[in-house]
Amino acid sequence: MINQIPMTLQGVKKLQKELIKLKNIERPKIINLIIAARKHGDLKENAEYQAAREAQSFCEGRIKEIEIKLSNANIIDITKIIHNNKIIFGSTVYIKNIVTNKINSYKIVGDDESDLKNNLIAINAPLARALIGKKENNIIKVKTPKGILKYEILKIQYI
Repeated sequence: MINQIPMTLQGVKKLQKELIKLKNIERPKIINLIIAARKHGDLKENAEYQAAREAQSFCEGRIKEIEIKLSNANIIDITKIIHNNKIIFGSTVYIKNIVTNKINSYKIVGDDESDLKNNLIAINAPLARALIGKKENNIIKVKTPKGILKYEILKIQYI
């Protein structure tokens, strides 16, 4: 049995958008490349054909992967959850590194949604696991390859 995959509403919309693009733009484009490459003769030594088939394989694999994820998505709308002022999936958290005093904010999202450049951390990341269930002003410790880091939770938002 496949487990449900926690996702934010934004994460589901992002996957749906990618799926539409793959099915309606990428797939037809690849089919046209295969048709054009077939016209070049012997398929065993046809680099264009082989490249197009690899692209097709990747595209079809990604379509199947997204469809499975969407069919097993457990969409969590943070604005409709009772949170008791604790950090939960979907929370946006402002934390301060106790040593450097650097402040960062992160939103805790599903594994497929994580994007550190946009401050989206996966629910299964060590930092997110340390944050879940904590409250403002709590101090957390996170084990990293560089050692144990300590953070103070400054603010929690449910947006």
